[in-house]
Amino acid sequence: MAAQAHARDCEGKPYKRWVLVAVLLLGTFCVVVNHLMIVTALPGIMHDFHIDADTGQWLTSGFLLTNGIMIPVTGMLMHRINSKRLFMAAMLIFLVGTIIAVSAPNFPLLLCGRVVQAAATGMVMPLMQTILLLIFQKHERGLAMGMEGLVLALGRVVGPAIAGWVMDHFNWRILFCLFLPAVLVILRLASKSMRSVVPLDPKRIDLLSLLLSTLGFGALLFGFSSVGHHGWGSRLVIVSLVIGAGCVGLFIWRELTIDNPMLNLKVLRSPLFCLSAIICAVVMIAMFGAELMLPLYIQNVRGQSALFSGLVMVPGAAIMGLMCPLSGIVFEKIGVRKLAITGMGLLTMATIPFVFLTMSTEIGALTTLYAVRLLGVSLVLTPITTAGMNTLPEEWMGDGTAVTNTFRTICGAIGTAVLISVMSDVTKSEMPAKTMFGLDPHLNHVLKTDAVLNGVNAAFLVALGFCIAAWALTFFIKEKPRSDSFDQD
Repeated sequence: MAAQAHARDCEGKPYKRWVLVAVLLLGTFCVVVNHLMIVTALPGIMHDFHIDADTGQWLTSGFLLTNGIMIPVTGMLMHRINSKRLFMAAMLIFLVGTIIAVSAPNFPLLLCGRVVQAAATGMVMPLMQTILLLIFQKHERGLAMGMEGLVLALGRVVGPAIAGWVMDHFNWRILFCLFLPAVLVILRLASKSMRSVVPLDPKRIDLLSLLLSTLGFGALLFGFSSVGHHGWGSRLVIVSLVIGAGCVGLFIWRELTIDNPMLNLKVLRSPLFCLSAIICAVVMIAMFGAELMLPLYIQNVRGQSALFSGLVMVPGAAIMGLMCPLSGIVFEKIGVRKLAITGMGLLTMATIPFVFLTMSTEIGALTTLYAVRLLGVSLVLTPITTAGMNTLPEEWMGDGTAVTNTFRTICGAIGTAVLISVMSDVTKSEMPAKTMFGLDPHLNHVLKTDAVLNGVNAAFLVALGFCIAAWALTFFIKEKPRSDSFDQD
């Protein structure tokens, strides 16, 4: 069925597979660009609302957390709701969130709009991946996942550049206005071209699991995000982390013991799938962290424009866009181990210079190093995700997608919060004392800039540690054909 130009949906009706794929990828592109635009626009938003990096980063980490919480819920909704209706509902929710963000008079309401957008994104991403895995045969999945990677990378090309230009000439509200006509077009196309291709098998949504996951991951994110303001020894931070860890532990225990879990963690019994989920999570931390840190460094430390910071990131995103489909094809020929080792090696080695950024670091070198990092990401992300999914039975594809996306999205959110907290903590500790403010304005400005620079370098040092750990894990990858006797009990 998957190899035919006209496949059949769950109702036996023919449909054009590539038209359906195009609509899915267009919707995915829209939500990805939305997320990445905020990264470049964040310094300007912080200035407009008079907030610091610890508060502003909630637009990113809060978005990722909500996204991550919605992914397993969507995994269950896909088996209860027609996939065409679910996709259109997600795009309508995204439209509502965009309208809230456009009209937000203050930061809390802007964050509210972002949370609504994140809920929609958490529906679109796993739905798109599950459909791609179902309508393409195993030997085609490398190419299919490569197309997904291409869309994600194109979002990284377009998002920062457009956001930079808009921020230099208008304001951040225009960024959200751009999505209003785009979403309406996608809804129109979806009404004509989308089909129900995910088999329905109604499962009860476990509300206790949803509550535990929301409280657990939310408390962890809040705890790590509060470090910059209160320090690691703060009672608020410690209590939040303890509550978060406890709720996450209960959530994992419940998912492993009930009959119809919200998140089927039994997929982690596959060693390669488990390893791929961990490595992908670390890659996300390294990638999201750099995407957030680099604009802060270029705009707040180097004093460059938002457009300039966006353009610095474009070559790397373009290389990632070109390489994601190619890495999917190469994966089919040589396997995952060599690609993963090479990719994580490039990502790790290219992160080292970011630990030693200075006020005179060449922008050309910075652009090149960022491009090398994303080249490494492109060699790891698509192949290792595909290899992990290929070890699972067909009926567990939705579960595998949910676990992979949830794990790496929530880890990306918490990892980003950790990096921002490290940056803020170091910056705060090295900021000149208030008694020095009246002595020499120029000297104080230099000292403040040096404090922010040291904070950025410290955050990249933590990111480097994550990269080294993931690189070490890639050497444990073993090439193994998919086993048809996967233990599901």
